[in-house]
Amino acid sequence: MQPQERFYPATPDFRDAFGRDRDRIIHSSYFRRLEYKTQVFINHSGDYFRTRLTHSLEVSQIARTLAKNLGLDENLAEAIALAHDLGHTPFGHAGGDELDKIMRHYGFHHGFDHNFQSFRVVTKLEKRYKDFEGLNLSFATLEGVLKHSYPYEKSFINSNLQNFFRVEFHPSLEAILVDLSDEIAYISADIDDGIKYGLIGFEDLKENALVARALEFVEREEGIVRHDSIFRHRFTSRLITMLVYDILDNHKPFAQDSVQCFTTLAKESLPISHTTTIEQEIKALKKILLKCLYRHQEIYKKMFMGKRCVRKLYDCFNNETNLLPKDLQARISNGEKIHRVCADYIASMTDRYAIALYHELGF
Repeated sequence: MQPQERFYPATPDFRDAFGRDRDRIIHSSYFRRLEYKTQVFINHSGDYFRTRLTHSLEVSQIARTLAKNLGLDENLAEAIALAHDLGHTPFGHAGGDELDKIMRHYGFHHGFDHNFQSFRVVTKLEKRYKDFEGLNLSFATLEGVLKHSYPYEKSFINSNLQNFFRVEFHPSLEAILVDLSDEIAYISADIDDGIKYGLIGFEDLKENALVARALEFVEREEGIVRHDSIFRHRFTSRLITMLVYDILDNHKPFAQDSVQCFTTLAKESLPISHTTTIEQEIKALKKILLKCLYRHQEIYKKMFMGKRCVRKLYDCFNNETNLLPKDLQARISNGEKIHRVCADYIASMTDRYAIALYHELGF
C-alpha cells in the first residue's frame, strides 16, 4: 500500500490524508480519555502533573518541529504522535504490566502491549463509522503506531499484519521522529514533575553530563539561580532545546517530495538518531531516573494501588460478565474471548473511573 492509502475508501476533502488522520484521532473518545490517564503521577495527585494527554501534545509539538526543520511531513508526524499512546491503560506502565501478566496467565502468549493496543484502538475499538471498525487511518499513520519502538518483530504482529506492515523495514522517517520526540518529551517532563513533587532534585541529576550542561547554561547564560521559581522551567526548556538541536545538527534536511515507507532495512541503523555522545548521556540519565524517581517509594505506593485495582477489576469481569457494558457482552456472545474483551475494557478506562468502579464493587 502507498503511504496515503486507506483500507477503506474515503472521499477527498479540504485536508490532505495525514491532516485527516490527525483530526480523526483528536475527535476520538480514546484521545479525550488520555486527559485522565497517568503518565508517571496518578491523575488525582494534582492538576499540575503531566497526563497521557499533555504528554501526547508535547510529543506532537516536538515531532512537528523536527519534521518541519528536516523537510518531512508535519501532519504525519503529528498524527502518529497523537495516536501513539491511545492504548495505554490507567495507572501508566504499572497498569499495562499487570494486564500483561493476566493475559499471559490466561494463555495469550503475546500478553498486553500498549503499542499494539493503540493499533487496536484506531483499527477496531473506536466506533465512528457505519461500514467499518476503527478510524480508517492512512497506511503510514498505522505503520507509525504499530512500529512505535524498535525492534519491530513483536509476537502480536501475526502473518496477516506482516503482509502489510513488513517488520524487516524501518517505518517512515516521520515515525522515527515521533519515537525520538517521545523520549525527549518524557525525560524532560518526568524531571520537571519529579522536582515539582519533591521526589528528585538537581543534586541527584547533576553528575549526568547532559544535565550539567543544561544547568550551566541556565545559570550562566540566562543568569537564573537555582532557588528562583522559574529555574525549573528554564532548565526543562533548555534540556528539550539541546536534544532537538542534537538531532537537527546531526542531519541535513531530507530531499523528498512525499512520505516514503519500506526504504530502510531494520537491520541497518536508524536513518535519524541522536549523536553517539548524546545517546550515551540519555541512557545514563534514564538510569538515574529509574533509581531516584521511578522506583521512589511514593511512586511505588501509587503504582501498587493501580496494579491491585486492575487485577481486582479483571477478576470481577472475568467471573461475572454481566458487570460489563452491553456492547462488550455482545462481543463475548459473538465469539470473542472474554479475556481479550475484559482487557480492552480496562485499558479504555481513565484512572478516576477505574478507581471509582473499584470502590463501587466493594474494594
